[in-house]
Amino acid sequence: MSDPLMKPALFRRACLMGIGLIGSSLARAIRAHGLAETLVCHSTADGSKETALKLGIVDEVYADPAEAVRGCDLVILATPIGANAALAEQFGPALDPGAIVTDVGSVKMAVVRDVSPFLPDEVHFVPGHPIAGTEHSGPEAGFAELFQNRWCILTPPTGTDPDAVAKVRALWETIGSNVDVMEASHHDQVLAITSHLPHLIAYTIVGTADDLEDVLKQEVIKYSASGFRDFTRIAASDPTMWRDVFLNNREAVLEVLQRFTEDLTALQRAIRWGEGETLHALFSRTRQIRRGIIEAKQAYGSGIAKFETK
Repeated sequence: MSDPLMKPALFRRACLMGIGLIGSSLARAIRAHGLAETLVCHSTADGSKETALKLGIVDEVYADPAEAVRGCDLVILATPIGANAALAEQFGPALDPGAIVTDVGSVKMAVVRDVSPFLPDEVHFVPGHPIAGTEHSGPEAGFAELFQNRWCILTPPTGTDPDAVAKVRALWETIGSNVDVMEASHHDQVLAITSHLPHLIAYTIVGTADDLEDVLKQEVIKYSASGFRDFTRIAASDPTMWRDVFLNNREAVLEVLQRFTEDLTALQRAIRWGEGETLHALFSRTRQIRRGIIEAKQAYGSGIAKFETK
């Protein structure tokens, strides 16, 4: 018998399209907070399907995207950005009227571009981006606390049903996230500097180390300080996902990359000419940024991942 005092689930039947780190963490969080009566997922990877069922984080797994979303009032895209268009084309016609479609990708203009054309008029689209993650992947890597005290940004297109936005906001707030709403284009500009460029730099630095002579490379690995270790952790993030991020947010990334290149040239000049005051001023200014991040509670403690993926 159900508890008469128990709060009804926010969604009747929710579907996760993808069950990697973010999808499996979200599944666990939805389970923990009773946000869906039934939770299903779409996956074509045999190992992931079996693992998701074995872990008990979903009730059912479907290989066919259309079958997965049938009867669902919430569908969450949790696959690499490059897969969104093909998936939406397959499951779009099977969506129930009034269903809400959202996602977890870190590029929002591309999601709107790729998904919107395949959604029926009576379906609500509320793109989202939880700024959380680790360098690990797969359903085993997920944990329900991943989103606690992290930001989740929603970028609903103009004219989106306010009730649909409110339900997606309620989902993220219930699992512990702070929610903000902004335009998709503005989101992509912000994330280009806070997430995408740092990942690009990490991939480059670690790639440079990998190109060193074997003896020197081994010493780099042996004597790695915390800074280089952080870069290697970031650079260990899912390569397919990050390939899609850079290809789908290229304009914003190239813009901040150009500014970074100009600043790097100025820093190179200061080092070359011994301009100590210039270096000290820069380092003092950037130190304040770190303090601001800590005060905003956006710096993770030990044992928790420090950089967003998705």
